[in-house]
Amino acid sequence: MLDLIVLSLHFLLCFLIFLAIWRGHEDVDLPSSSTGTVEVEPDGLILIGKEEDIKKSRRITAKVNGREVVVFYHEGKFHALDSRCYHEGGPLCLGEIEDINGQACIVCPWHKYKITLETGEGLYEGINPLEPSPTPQWQSKGVKQRIHKVTVDNGNVYVSPPDLSVSFDSDYFAEKYKNGGDLSMEK
Repeated sequence: MLDLIVLSLHFLLCFLIFLAIWRGHEDVDLPSSSTGTVEVEPDGLILIGKEEDIKKSRRITAKVNGREVVVFYHEGKFHALDSRCYHEGGPLCLGEIEDINGQACIVCPWHKYKITLETGEGLYEGINPLEPSPTPQWQSKGVKQRIHKVTVDNGNVYVSPPDLSVSFDSDYFAEKYKNGGDLSMEK
């Protein structure tokens, strides 16, 4: 009987965690978002928020040209990247930041994929089987996640619109989730 109770509690806890992840993170409510437009500066930069607010919260999501972007403040620097992981669309805004070989990386909460905040490279731990005593070492898969240029000016944080002439693996999920889209409703 006790086993059944423990199993039921475990199932309930897993279900609640699933719901929390499935619901996702709410977008930041930008001052002009109620009209469906964002504040765009004359030089094309898009206002994300106040520098001090983002420093306090450490991360914030916002829409940039309809695309969900997450901005992190980590170790004195701002980083912006597509908010959905290149692998399966996991919500990076819910991930933890880890240091891997001196590089700050966001860890996708769904499948633990590691992405550098600075370059968008996907990292994996691999071995060289030709070595006499192979030891795992961190390696790059190449740039997989689109990063966005962040500009801080006069206490405000801005993100540059993406250059879509170059494609990245994360573009697939950025498009699927664009403007609140749901993967289950898409082809």
